[in-house]
Amino acid sequence: MTEHLQFSILIVDDDKSMRHSLVTLLEAAGWRTEAVNRASLVEGRLAEMRPDVILSDVRMPGMSGLDLLEEMDVNASPPLVLISAHGDIPTAVQAIQDGAYSFVEKPYEPRRLLTILRHAAEQSRMRQSNDRLKDRLLQLSGLDRIMLGRTEEIRDLRHNILNLAETEAAVLIQGETGTGKELVARALHDLGPNADGPFLALNCAALHPDGFEAEMFGASDGPDGRLLAASGGTLFLDEICSCPLPVQAKLLRVIEEKQILPVGGSAPIPLSFRVVSATNEDIQEAVSLGRLRQDFLFRINTMVLDLPALRHRRDDLVLLITHFLQEYADLYETAVPEMTQDDLTALLAHDWPGNVRELRSVAERRVLSSRRGSGTIAQAISSDPQIEDVPHTLREAVAAFERELIGKAIRANNGRMDAAAEALGIGRRTLNDKIVKLGLDKEALL
Repeated sequence: MTEHLQFSILIVDDDKSMRHSLVTLLEAAGWRTEAVNRASLVEGRLAEMRPDVILSDVRMPGMSGLDLLEEMDVNASPPLVLISAHGDIPTAVQAIQDGAYSFVEKPYEPRRLLTILRHAAEQSRMRQSNDRLKDRLLQLSGLDRIMLGRTEEIRDLRHNILNLAETEAAVLIQGETGTGKELVARALHDLGPNADGPFLALNCAALHPDGFEAEMFGASDGPDGRLLAASGGTLFLDEICSCPLPVQAKLLRVIEEKQILPVGGSAPIPLSFRVVSATNEDIQEAVSLGRLRQDFLFRINTMVLDLPALRHRRDDLVLLITHFLQEYADLYETAVPEMTQDDLTALLAHDWPGNVRELRSVAERRVLSSRRGSGTIAQAISSDPQIEDVPHTLREAVAAFERELIGKAIRANNGRMDAAAEALGIGRRTLNDKIVKLGLDKEALL
């Protein structure tokens, strides 16, 4: 995937013939090169040239290659490959421990040197891409953070959500499983004029004609019906094509009349709510098969939003996985796994039948496996979720569970330890002991 890229390199060597030899080799291999004869000149060239790699001799007058390495910020600078005719194993080992990418002895073997430099450049480009994505994620807010992505499809979707949120029109959301239909429904509610009102989500596949009116409308001598909980806000009807036909008729009446009559009651109760529905099925096929009433459809599809499948917005894959990796690394209190070229290849090669929901699960499995110092995106995609990322021992499993539970309790109670201990059903001293034993950082949790 990288053969078409032109990498750049800054060569540092006080030997004029060696500089010329290296420039000739690398330019013949398609690199953009620049060479200087002193390590002290590197800092001035970095900002202007921004090379992918620095190749430096070790022994030079004034500042040596090892001195250059010591002055560099290895986390922010291009990878440094050292080359020397006076190399020895202890020097090479120490240089790599100090942050050098590799150590090559003169006389060098051209093919091996080119391979090392290409790998260093690929890692540098990947790190820069990851850094840019992280910066982008930090800048996101509002709907950008709710519906993450930069492709045309997702930009259009955000624009349509903003336009529709201002209205009271009924909206039908169509999309495959895992594309974020409830997320869009909540965005329509949160960005609309009734954002302060309730959001009631009903799974239509779980609604049954028997007892529907008592459950949804309430009873004159019993508890209030569930539909009252939507008044003044949004009624979200999920899996609308799976709604039983008798229930569709009753919901249609409620939507049309905006009122309910409790069982045994004599006076209807007025309701005011917006209707948002969702389905992962072909809506017209459901109508033609008699599974969805045509008149019911007309009441819920004033406006239609189609959510793109993840395989149709592959340019968003790296942005999304970066976001989810950071999210789960924060949750599990671990470092964010770095994305490699192989990880990127695996992301793009997979078809993502479970869409964003599947991608989120893959990110969680990757973070959990990285805690054990192993794992790749490909393994996270292909692994069996039933057996993947299970701690090796019961002690580790209990510790991981306690860590997560205590962290959630501390966050939920805004760091108030007495309240967190009470929520967990343990004493304050026991909670303090567990925090120390599990190595939790209370400040980091908040």
